[in-house]
Amino acid sequence: QVHLVESGGGLVPTGGSLRLSCVGSGPTFGIYGMGWFRQAPGQEREFVAAIASSGVTDYGDSVKGRFTISIDNAKATVYLQMNSLKPEDTAVYYCARSVSTYISRMGSHYTYWGQGTQVTVSS
Repeated sequence: QVHLVESGGGLVPTGGSLRLSCVGSGPTFGIYGMGWFRQAPGQEREFVAAIASSGVTDYGDSVKGRFTISIDNAKATVYLQMNSLKPEDTAVYYCARSVSTYISRMGSHYTYWGQGTQVTVSS
């Protein structure tokens, strides 16, 4: 059984920074790709960032240059460093584990999801 637990969300002013963490369980944490998605009220889930087991990364167009995804396999933790935050970044952020070593911008490519952590950026 795989469990993913996010933390690090909160309330920050425009231009601020946050670092989200996602701790995973299971003996194969480092084998699979990992992703971050977000969902704001009334909106569809949106791809934010992902990192493959090879270290290749991908970012959504709206966060490119501001967010950085990284992984520490020894700690079974994936991080999302968020800088220059904007009010439109306000959402619940979810981490997810890919079905394979590869990554995708499609949520259907991910089989395990965390419970989410709220990020609110005040204007």
